[in-house]
Amino acid sequence: MSTLEIRKIGGRIGAEVAGADLGHLDTGAFEEINAALLEHKALVFRGADLDDEGQIRFAARFGDLTTAHPTVPSVDGSPNVLPVDGEEGIRSNHWHTDVTFVRTPPKVSTLRALVIPPYGGNTLIANAAAAYRDLPAELREFADRLWAVHTNDYDYAVPRTNSEKAAKYREVFVSTRYRTGHPVVRVHPETGERGLFVGGFAQRIVGLNGTESRDILRIFQEYVIRPENILRVQWNPGDLVVFDNRITQHYAPDDFGDQPRRLHRVTVAGDVPVGVDGGESYVIEGDEARHYTPAVAA
Repeated sequence: MSTLEIRKIGGRIGAEVAGADLGHLDTGAFEEINAALLEHKALVFRGADLDDEGQIRFAARFGDLTTAHPTVPSVDGSPNVLPVDGEEGIRSNHWHTDVTFVRTPPKVSTLRALVIPPYGGNTLIANAAAAYRDLPAELREFADRLWAVHTNDYDYAVPRTNSEKAAKYREVFVSTRYRTGHPVVRVHPETGERGLFVGGFAQRIVGLNGTESRDILRIFQEYVIRPENILRVQWNPGDLVVFDNRITQHYAPDDFGDQPRRLHRVTVAGDVPVGVDGGESYVIEGDEARHYTPAVAA
């Protein structure tokens, strides 16, 4: 009999999982967790207290791992672990889905809290499938036909301060420029759900000019970030959060001043997104990022 307790914590997204020893999960318990992830989109494990190796082993239960990032260096000695350090000037307070500027964005993202500020520093996660369902029928039909260009070369990574460290981060982030065409509506490869696949890296609608693209993307994005579609995770050190990167967006509010905030991220290699018409995502500029997702077939 399962010892897991899976408790829904959001009306449209999110569940908290208790009773899981993430370092010693049997097959049945992991399958229960995976099913819960597909249903709830984001799972919170309080006091998981994993180290880097434990986080890596748990993330690998979901599939082959990516390296830390296509351009940003990993934690020293841990090529799969990306440091998420909330230093002034390089905070990711933009709604986004992880690494959609490459052809094969991650399947699953795991975040583990190391250092949490005494106030603020939450993570918001949004359900892109609920957003798609909220669209009026006419907008759903329109979105089903659209494709968008995602890129890492935009102001997501532009430092808000003049610090040398922030400027260097920007330089590293765009050291290889990626542009990729993705469907605006992605069909989830396991559940068949349709979700709005947009977010901050989506910068232009294929076939439209910049002004038209911004207006249309803004409309779709507003549906994703409706309050009823959002889970707010209030961190404690040692917590682990897992979210399905194929059908969510997330955001880290810049509301903790100069307090330290540090998390570690490990991501699971994903497949090529597929649109409603069966079309697959394609590279426009850059490469297949095989150094980042070496186990993923083209």
